[in-house]
Amino acid sequence: MRQTPGETTERTATASHTPPDAERLRRWRMVLGADSADSTDRALTGQDAAMDSALNALYGGGGGKKPNGRGTGGRSAGLGASAPSVARWLGDIRTYFPSSVVQVMQRDAIDRLGLATLLLEPEMLEAVEPDVHLVGTLLSLDKAMPETTKETARAVVRKVVEDLEARLESRTKATLTGALDRSARISRPRHRDIDWDRTIRANLKNYLTLPAPDTATTAGATGTTGTAGATATTGTVVPERLIGYGRSSRSAKKDIVLCVDQSGSMAASVVYASVFGAVLASMRTLSTRLVVFDTAVVDLTDQLDDPVDVLFGTQLGGGTDINRALAYCQSRITRPADTVVVLISDLYEGGIRDEMLKRVAAMKASGVQFVTLLALSDEGAPAYDHEHAAALGALGAPAFACTPDLFPDVMAAAIEKRPLPIPDKEHQP
Repeated sequence: MRQTPGETTERTATASHTPPDAERLRRWRMVLGADSADSTDRALTGQDAAMDSALNALYGGGGGKKPNGRGTGGRSAGLGASAPSVARWLGDIRTYFPSSVVQVMQRDAIDRLGLATLLLEPEMLEAVEPDVHLVGTLLSLDKAMPETTKETARAVVRKVVEDLEARLESRTKATLTGALDRSARISRPRHRDIDWDRTIRANLKNYLTLPAPDTATTAGATGTTGTAGATATTGTVVPERLIGYGRSSRSAKKDIVLCVDQSGSMAASVVYASVFGAVLASMRTLSTRLVVFDTAVVDLTDQLDDPVDVLFGTQLGGGTDINRALAYCQSRITRPADTVVVLISDLYEGGIRDEMLKRVAAMKASGVQFVTLLALSDEGAPAYDHEHAAALGALGAPAFACTPDLFPDVMAAAIEKRPLPIPDKEHQP
């Protein structure tokens, strides 16, 4: 059975007028592919035929060829070796399928048919639908990319980055600004700095009922007569604990260190981390550092004003030395109690495991808030080193996957030193 990425939201004009049995056969024919034509006895025409052809080129069987022109010798697809035919296919799928399905088909074409090398051609990049996974592929091809393609590639990457910033920036800033304000509350404020609303709510347990006044005495003093049998009670809240606003300061309230694994499997996480790094760096109440690593460590903090520059400063692939990266981050920490370190990695450590764990323990003992994200992406459960994740969890640094939409809440909890909002228990070690 042919595996299709989804069914288009569009239908042919005649579909609504097709008898139920014929429509059912049509749908089965679209799902099963060209090999089912005899068994379903259903011929496709018009847009159905064009859609089927586009799907068959990627998911169909037969003697297809890979883009390099060599036969696959088995069940495969075939877009052919011609770049124009690939461009035409890319245009067809954008015509017949919604954007979300197009992105899935593009990823499948890159994975199944080895089309990554064709992305080195400017006309190919202009034909594809930009998304996070495409950006990851382009970054992995950066060193092999000819100069004529680099500007087009940067334009594709910038479009994806701008879309992500528009989606993530406002909520991230709003969430973290609130968290920073709350974390700045002080418990011994001056009178003019008291937050009376929070102080009253925090001290409601200290509410005292005071004795009722003598009504006869009150009446005599005021020249009025009290109501017989009436009693009056009053009470007060004893402010045992005062809560006040912290004084505004030009200096950063918190230091954030994003330590990002740039191995090939972390491509989507690198893209999201770069965008978040730029957003955090734009907040004057935060001091943000972005460090990427494989077996080497690169500090990209000075490029955070442009996440596109950050992304092209990464080098996806290679080994992993988490211990070396954390050693560098640790050396840059000057205010441990006001520092949040976010390690984004699948934890497949190629360095010294015991040293890595000792380093995390030392940072936490000094007051650093340490967060471990196995992935920062919209994808499903990531592959990761369960043993290392369990060891970090035992140190009080639980490791879990995080979607981009949840990341602001995770950061807010870390800033306020609250329990982290772990999204899915099954992703925990």
